[in-house]
Amino acid sequence: MQTDITSFDATELAHLIVTKQLSPVEVMKSHLEVIEKTNPQINALVTLADNSMEKARESEISLLKGNIRGPLHGVPFTVKDCFDTEGILTTRGSKLFSNNIPSKNATAVNRMLNSGAIIIGKSNMPEFALWWETGNLVFGTTNNPWDLTKTAGGSSGGEAAAIASGMSPIGLGTDVGGSIRQPAHYCGIVGLKPTHGRIPLTGQWPEVLLRYFHVGPMARTVRDVALGLKILSGRDGIDPYSVPLDKPELPNFDLQLPKLKIGYCQEGPFEPVSKDIQSSVREAAYQFAALGCSVEEIDLSHWNSWPSQSISMAFFLGEGAYYLDPFIKGKEKSLAPSMQQRLNQRTPTIHEYLEGYEHCENLRKDITSIMDKFDILLCPTSPTTAHPHNQNKISINNQEVPGRNSLRATIPFDLSGSPALSLPFGLNNNGLPIGIQLVGRHFEETKLLHAASKLETKYKSPKL
Repeated sequence: MQTDITSFDATELAHLIVTKQLSPVEVMKSHLEVIEKTNPQINALVTLADNSMEKARESEISLLKGNIRGPLHGVPFTVKDCFDTEGILTTRGSKLFSNNIPSKNATAVNRMLNSGAIIIGKSNMPEFALWWETGNLVFGTTNNPWDLTKTAGGSSGGEAAAIASGMSPIGLGTDVGGSIRQPAHYCGIVGLKPTHGRIPLTGQWPEVLLRYFHVGPMARTVRDVALGLKILSGRDGIDPYSVPLDKPELPNFDLQLPKLKIGYCQEGPFEPVSKDIQSSVREAAYQFAALGCSVEEIDLSHWNSWPSQSISMAFFLGEGAYYLDPFIKGKEKSLAPSMQQRLNQRTPTIHEYLEGYEHCENLRKDITSIMDKFDILLCPTSPTTAHPHNQNKISINNQEVPGRNSLRATIPFDLSGSPALSLPFGLNNNGLPIGIQLVGRHFEETKLLHAASKLETKYKSPKL
């Protein structure tokens, strides 16, 4: 086959493998070649699995015997370095765990393996997955494949950069403030944060703020994250937050989109929002209307009275610092400066913590009320496209704002537990990807993915 194998999405690769148009060995070899050529510049993958070619050969032999292990038989995948992977270095982005080799896999990793997929490597992340850019003292900084001088986002930035650059077709990320969706937006891929509890958290780290933590698939197409969601979903009997529901049905992407009610907000509480991004949100709203949906612009400016970033910081400093203390006590000098800076902040008072909790509950109630009126909420994924590395301040529409504002549009939906995805839908004037965010009702990922798939046909992302 003459076509670049790494240009295929995971769904197509699986089809080509089971129909014996491609072998698992060919597929793995092609991805390893891209990694060898591209990863030195991007620094997306930090550890490669020693046995990936051996596993590909085993997959090929199994296929020739007529044994297909699952829907991703022979397809490579990558894993964010916060997931336990049996026998593979798992640093959690920290010097404190630079020699950590787990003895078993995270639930999500096992489910990918049971689908027939093969681990190709681990992707970079900030220390403890608790920063909005990707870099650490163990492996350094991950660069955005669209512009090496720009950030890939965080904390799943290594995963997003690897998938965008063709090193991997599909992978595992985590999201507690936007860590799947913001990097997906910056790197021009699809990132899905499912409903809280849909995918077990067992074996990902840190085990803190789990009521807001999510595991989700990242890929280049909507159908791939849909397949990933189905593979990963379902309780495991260990994670107390995982819900006892059947796996979600894959959307029938060939069917016409029902006449959904779409509410959209192009700026509101996320302001300032780049003009380019506002334009992409408006275009997506127009396309939904052209598909026969009912589209209404909504005002969410009252969310400014519930500062989601301040809420999340109060929770981190109140719970996160307490959880991390046994791991870092006496080893603080081994931490990244950004982590030291956060941990050195004043612990919130009980009043501040409870006030944050009350704000969070009010926000959750409001999002529930909004989603009772609309099937889908359309809004920016982030107020800005990828910016230069290590910026405590970023410029949006000639206005300087804190760097953490890049998560302003994603945090609310972690706090509410709503399913949300980032979908590539344009480029800015400098040729950097723009993602739009689609938010659905709890456990209605099938409808959300169907809607995203129809928008996906309206914009074709250029090849890197």
